Amino acid sequence: MANRQLVSGTLGLPGLALVLVAVWAPGGSPAPGAFAAPLAQAAPGVVRVPITGTIELGVAPFVARALSEAAAAGAPAVILDLDTPGGRVDAAWKIIDDLRDAEVPVYAYVNRRALSAGAMIALAADRIYMRPGSTLGAATPVTGDGEKASEKMVSAMRSEFRALAEERGLDPRIAEAMVDESVEVPGVSEAGKLLTLTTEEATALGVADGEVRDLLELLEVMGRPAAAVRDIQPNWAEAIVRFLTNPAVAPMLLSLGFLGILIEIRTPSFGIAGAIGLGALAAFFGAHHLVHLAGLEEILLFGAGVALIGLEILVIPGFGVAGILGTGAVLSAAVLGMVGQVPTFDQVFNAAGLVALSIILVGVAGWALIRHLPRSNRLTGLFLRDSTSRETGYISAPEREDLIGKLGVATTDLRPAGVARVGDERIHVVTEGPWLEAETAVRVLEVASGRVLVRRAGETNTLENRNEA
Repeated sequence: MANRQLVSGTLGLPGLALVLVAVWAPGGSPAPGAFAAPLAQAAPGVVRVPITGTIELGVAPFVARALSEAAAAGAPAVILDLDTPGGRVDAAWKIIDDLRDAEVPVYAYVNRRALSAGAMIALAADRIYMRPGSTLGAATPVTGDGEKASEKMVSAMRSEFRALAEERGLDPRIAEAMVDESVEVPGVSEAGKLLTLTTEEATALGVADGEVRDLLELLEVMGRPAAAVRDIQPNWAEAIVRFLTNPAVAPMLLSLGFLGILIEIRTPSFGIAGAIGLGALAAFFGAHHLVHLAGLEEILLFGAGVALIGLEILVIPGFGVAGILGTGAVLSAAVLGMVGQVPTFDQVFNAAGLVALSIILVGVAGWALIRHLPRSNRLTGLFLRDSTSRETGYISAPEREDLIGKLGVATTDLRPAGVARVGDERIHVVTEGPWLEAETAVRVLEVASGRVLVRRAGETNTLENRNEA
């Protein structure tokens, strides 16, 4: 059985957070029963597992849980109710591994169609039964844009189908013809045409063990006409994980996460934007971790990237090596978190495209929001904030009117320029009159255009004396 499982049950709000981080037992596996009450609490019966729609990585832990609970409950058999156009190959491979290790007999019931990855799952079952009018086959792997995958991927799928056919005692060429249109099977499939079998054809060739009208007839064929049937449906945890790993949702999570962090850096204090951003990124990596896409390596890589970017913003002035490495680490972690353990070029390309889409969304939304957000000093070393115009003129230094009238001490000889300490600051100053020696008490008389004018403390302003005279 698969060593990582999600199990059904009902949890409160704290349980929802555990969906994103999982409850891991020693050895890297979730603790069995962490999310659910086992099926063994009820009387054993035949277990029906529906597999409908596109097969995604979120389906794999659902099937693993169903097989585990069926074995724990002492169920006599498991029925995979298939109606799927296919989906991710790596998800199907995980399901096939679990079917091969199942402790109970598994029957595949092709209820309308089992195409592509669905056909591979059906062939991995102990028996295949098909509803009238159903189809089985058409398993050529394709890329995200619908084009035929590389020869390397086609060869891997062809070998997988051939191995499954050999396990069932079928003609391996029939299985290969479902994957590769160049394979010819005399009397069955012509070269250049991909093989897809109807119910009658699959039964005649021995690929399917029989034709059944419905689930009741399937139970009769199985020799269990009076057996109770228990449906196992995806629980809320699996539904959430499947939703979060959907290719349409993943880039939105990344965009929301990056945008939240960007807003948080811009605004003066930590608030709801930062919490939402961190939550979105936690949901992305947590969900992909549960379906075995993102491992600890990707999570650590992402954390290191965030740390480098923070170092660049808060410590190192400008945008240099740390910022570039941090940005690259974050983007790499996001891409690696959406591909399998042995990714193909197409998977990497599609994942990179989704990350690029999230960057574009963040760029557009960030540009619109930052213009209206309050200022923060966190980005001082990264962005130039001050600007000048023709009307205001050039400002070489900030105006320090707060210094006027304050007392200080000359730390160097003022001839007439030098350095004085005013409060806790060392300031370049100029005397208004005679030169002053170091350690002379001075008072700030005027600040204009960056020049700080001082006189000896206790003396009357020379200009005022002249006016009085």
